[in-house]
Amino acid sequence: MKAQHQVILSIGSNQGNRLEIIKECITLIHQEIGTVIQVSRVYETAAWGFSSDAFYNCALVLHTHFSPEEVLSKALAIEKKLGRIRKEEGGYQSRIIDIDMIAFDEATIETETLTVPHPLMQDRKFVLLPFQDLKINWRHPILNKTISELVENCSDTGECVAVADTENPLPELFSNKGFYIAFEGNIGAGKTTLATKIASDFNTKTLFERFAENSFLAKFYKNQERYAFPLELSFLVDRYQQLSATLAEYDLQNDVLVSDYHVFKSLIFAKATLDNEEYELYKNLYEIVYKEIPKPDLYVYLLQNPEELLKNIQKRGRDYEQEITVEYLEKINKAYLDYLNSQTDLNILILDVANRDFVNNQSDYLFILDEIQRRINH
Repeated sequence: MKAQHQVILSIGSNQGNRLEIIKECITLIHQEIGTVIQVSRVYETAAWGFSSDAFYNCALVLHTHFSPEEVLSKALAIEKKLGRIRKEEGGYQSRIIDIDMIAFDEATIETETLTVPHPLMQDRKFVLLPFQDLKINWRHPILNKTISELVENCSDTGECVAVADTENPLPELFSNKGFYIAFEGNIGAGKTTLATKIASDFNTKTLFERFAENSFLAKFYKNQERYAFPLELSFLVDRYQQLSATLAEYDLQNDVLVSDYHVFKSLIFAKATLDNEEYELYKNLYEIVYKEIPKPDLYVYLLQNPEELLKNIQKRGRDYEQEITVEYLEKINKAYLDYLNSQTDLNILILDVANRDFVNNQSDYLFILDEIQRRINH
C-alpha cells in the first residue's frame, strides 16, 4: 500500500476560550483528516501583523493518505464547523480558529490556494517553537535547514511563551512494553494495509509476509489440484523461516511487533485446499513448526464478505490472482472461522470490516483502534 504522508499543521486562536477551541480542533482533525501522532505545547504570543488579542498557537504531526488539496479542504471545513467566518477583505484578522499547513512530507507545493512549506514559517516563532516541540526529523526543502536552525536564525523578537499542554487524541494502544499483535484475514481483506497503517502510527516493529516471492502462486491459481500441496508446503517453510528469524531479532518482552500474518494461516489454507490424505500429512508437519513459534498476544481477524474481497483483489491487479473465485474465498472464510472458533488458548478479536474503509474514512479506522484497545484492556 502507499505510505502515509506526514503533515505538520499549525493551529491558532485569539477569540473565545482559546485553549478549549484548540483542543476541539485537534479532536476534529484526528476524527476527520488523519491520525494525530503528536501535539506540541500551546504557546501564547501577541497578534502578528495587526493589533488584537493575543493568540494561542500549537502544532501537530498528522498521518494521512489524503493529498495536500484534500487536507486543505477538510481543514477549511473544520474551521467553518468551529465558527470561523472568512472575510473577503485582505490582511490579518482576529479569528476563532486558524489551521495552516506548514509542511507536507518534505515536498514543495505552489498552487493558487496552497504554498508549502509555509512561506513565512521561518519568520514566526509561534510557528517554529511548537514545531520544534514535535522533535521530528524534518529539513526545510528550500532553505535546507532543520527546525532548530530556523529557530536559531529567526528574526522574530516578539515574546512567545508556552502556557499549556494538550492531550494527544491518539490512544495509548500498546502502553505496556512488549506486545505482539497479528492481523489476519482472507485474500484482499486489507490486513497488510491495516497492519502497515497501525505500525506507522504507533511506531512499532513490523513483520510482513513475503507472499510475492512464492513461485507456486501463479501455478496454483491456474491448477489448484496439481499445485495445492507444493504451494502450502512452500508457504509453511517460508513462514517458519521468516517468523523464527524475525522473532529471534526482537525482544518480545519490550518491543511492540505488528504483523500481517501468523503461521496459523498455513493450517487454515491447507484445510481449504488439500485433500484429506495430503492434509493429514501437512498437519503433522505443521504441528512440529507450531510448537516452536510464539503466539501473538492478540490475533485480529478481519472479516469481509467474498464479493467485496473479489473487488479488492481485482482492484490491486495482480495477474496471478485474477483466477480467484467467490467460491474459493467463501471456503477460506469458513476455514478461518471454523479454526478460530475452535481455539481456547488464543486471544482473538474478529472484526467485521464489511462496509468499512479504514484508509479513506478516518472514523472507520478509529473504530478499529477502539475495538482493539477494548480487547487489549479486557
